[in-house]
Amino acid sequence: MKRSPPLPAQHVRGGNIVISTPPLLGRSHQESMAMTSHRQPKRRRFSPAPASPPLDLLADELLFLVLDRVAAADPRALKSFALASRACHAAESRHRRVLRPLRAELLPAALARYPSATSLDLSLCARVTDAALSAVSAASPSNLRAVDLSRSSGFGAAGLAALSKASPDLVDLDLSNGVDLGDVAAAEVGRVRRLQRLSLSRCKPLTDMGLGCVAVGCPDLRELSLKWCLGLTDLGLKLLAHKCKKLRTLDLSYVMISKNSFPAIMKLPNLEVLTLVGCTGIDDDALGSLEKDCNKTLQVLDISHCQNATEAGVSSIVKSIPNLSELNLSYCCPITPSMVSSFHRIPNLQILKLEGCKFMADGLKSIGRSCGSVRELSLSKCSGVTDAELSFVVSRLNNLLKLDITCCRNITDVSIASITSSCTSLTSLRMESCAHVSSEGLRLIGKHCCHLEELDLTDNDLDDEGLKAIARCSKLSSLKVGICLKISDEGLTHIGKACPELRDIDLYRCGGISDDGVTQLAQGCTKLESINLSYCTDITDRSLMALSKCAKLNTLEIRGCPRVSSCGIAEVAMGCRLLSKLDIKKCFEINDVGMLYISQFSHSLRQINLSYCSVTDIGLLSLSSICGLQNMTIIHLAGITPNGLIAALMVCGGLTKVKLNAAFKSMMPPHMLRNVEARGCVFQWINKPYKVELEPCDVWKQQSRDVLVR
Repeated sequence: MKRSPPLPAQHVRGGNIVISTPPLLGRSHQESMAMTSHRQPKRRRFSPAPASPPLDLLADELLFLVLDRVAAADPRALKSFALASRACHAAESRHRRVLRPLRAELLPAALARYPSATSLDLSLCARVTDAALSAVSAASPSNLRAVDLSRSSGFGAAGLAALSKASPDLVDLDLSNGVDLGDVAAAEVGRVRRLQRLSLSRCKPLTDMGLGCVAVGCPDLRELSLKWCLGLTDLGLKLLAHKCKKLRTLDLSYVMISKNSFPAIMKLPNLEVLTLVGCTGIDDDALGSLEKDCNKTLQVLDISHCQNATEAGVSSIVKSIPNLSELNLSYCCPITPSMVSSFHRIPNLQILKLEGCKFMADGLKSIGRSCGSVRELSLSKCSGVTDAELSFVVSRLNNLLKLDITCCRNITDVSIASITSSCTSLTSLRMESCAHVSSEGLRLIGKHCCHLEELDLTDNDLDDEGLKAIARCSKLSSLKVGICLKISDEGLTHIGKACPELRDIDLYRCGGISDDGVTQLAQGCTKLESINLSYCTDITDRSLMALSKCAKLNTLEIRGCPRVSSCGIAEVAMGCRLLSKLDIKKCFEINDVGMLYISQFSHSLRQINLSYCSVTDIGLLSLSSICGLQNMTIIHLAGITPNGLIAALMVCGGLTKVKLNAAFKSMMPPHMLRNVEARGCVFQWINKPYKVELEPCDVWKQQSRDVLVR
């Protein structure tokens, strides 16, 4: 049997593959070599092909998932991602759906760069002209479905006409605060036939004619806000109710609605949320005008500040809305037992807000008898709240999750004991300025309500033992303990060690806090986003260095902290790149050096207070390089000159509000002020005396209480 010829042997030499052939059959090795020498393959060196970036090989779906993760962790990183390669740049262009330019001039370039954008947020642009909105049609952004112009001015009917023509698929349009937009602009809005969400809040020139154009042209509206549209009457509201049958959410706050149009609004077949804050025409006649008609879809009703409504009107309307889940009667009428007893007709009531109301005898007890399903109860600033009645209510509301008893100054430890024993599932408790509750009573909160996520104990008798007890609330995300003069670093250390989910903490005028406590807090609560250390006079740069490790910090208030300097601010600027609000008023040691670091690293800054600092023209000019800066307070800065101020204001194009010393007004050229105001900036001239002294926290607190008593 013949043997098969041996396969070629492979040898690896220096990373190259060499193939050697076997001897030819029937010939000697020398003959075989001689015959094959002329066709011996040459050795080749294969250089590896250039490797493609791994991200370039991913499908768009996977790249988009990566971009979603990147944006969730740090939105600023999207720019770095786009610079990684051409494929990443193209993917980021196709992925982005929301555009938020800092200036209207950037709009054409932004639309060209991101053709897949579906949402355009212009709220950072103080002034948006008709020409800027016309650029939308030039860029052919047919994908746009939402546009936010809520904080912009300078545009009118012509710009809205161009927008509506270029974006036929628009479903969401926010024109809030358009104080110059009237009926002509509303007529252009009515051309957007597919509109579903529209806000015309504070469009004060709007009349029934303009609203009629919207109602006829936009029959698919689901959500509409007409808050502060003072030119509207019952005629326009009736037409709205007749044409827009799909409305689910309607805000008519401070509108002149009366009993003539109220029944038509209430009969909207899909209405779920109705807001009537401050409507003087909502009286007992209007609330009782439904007679036997019943609205089975309405779930949320807000008639707060409707001072012409009484218990009779409230009792009447409750009969007509059996499926209500949220009722707001704040600052409306006295709460009587007879009125509350009618609430048994709304068995699904879960949220009841009664802020600023006066409770008559047994009025609060009636809530416990008639509203057993309530999960959120607000009694903030209510009079007539006593230990006996509050204890009875909480003992009956077994499902209570949120309770607000702010400024209920007559309650004592008795109420706190009842709350903590009956409502152990509370997730939110607000009890600012409950002066008669002792430190022992406050300790009960941490011992029994361990599920708390939000806790406000501002201006109470809280001490370190109380903070130690509160530290048991490991899910705590918001803690406000300002003006609690007995707490110190010891108590703050307990919070830092046991509350890793904390994102917002208020330590305003907590004079016993120093660097040690803030350092422990920053080390344990790395998710901090907002901290208020105003008038904590013992903190120094060491506290700011510790806080600089909290990368998500966006709000820092250190007003009246004279021992911090530019060194600490520099650390915060470099470590907290998301910083958007900074208050350094009366931080006398902060100078131009700190501002240079802020301008270099804090590109997300939107608001800053520099009053009484040692900043000069140099530092102020450096801040003008922050494109998104909108709000500045510059009062009693000795190093600022009129020329430096003028230069900074002219360069900083995104400003919407500036607070200045009234003395500067006469030193600045009127044409310059008009130029800055034309860009959408509002000047507020402050005439306050120069005051450097910092009052001790206990002295300030006593003076505040004396004023309150008077």
